[in-house]
Amino acid sequence: MNEYIIFGAVAALIVGVGIYIIIRNSKIRKNGVEADAIVSRIEENWTTSSEGGADYTEIYYVTFLDQNGQTVEARLNSQPGHTRVGDSVRIKYLPEKPHFAVIVK
Repeated sequence: MNEYIIFGAVAALIVGVGIYIIIRNSKIRKNGVEADAIVSRIEENWTTSSEGGADYTEIYYVTFLDQNGQTVEARLNSQPGHTRVGDSVRIKYLPEKPHFAVIVK
């Protein structure tokens, strides 16, 4: 019984975080300010599952000048494909929360 409660709570948390990210990305795409950015770093993450498998993800970060001329590093909310550190990309960000950005397509 307790296992089901824990499982349900974890599932609800995962769904909630997913919904939050979708809403945040939608706000950035709709209301964001465009800027030219440079891929500043790529974090490589390996995680292991309880079954013994491994998952690999890359988290991309860009630097850009915000509307006030300040240099900002932001995490991209999607992987830009075959992009490497030093490559230029066009992004959108919210001025009040510039540390998250999306790629302009």
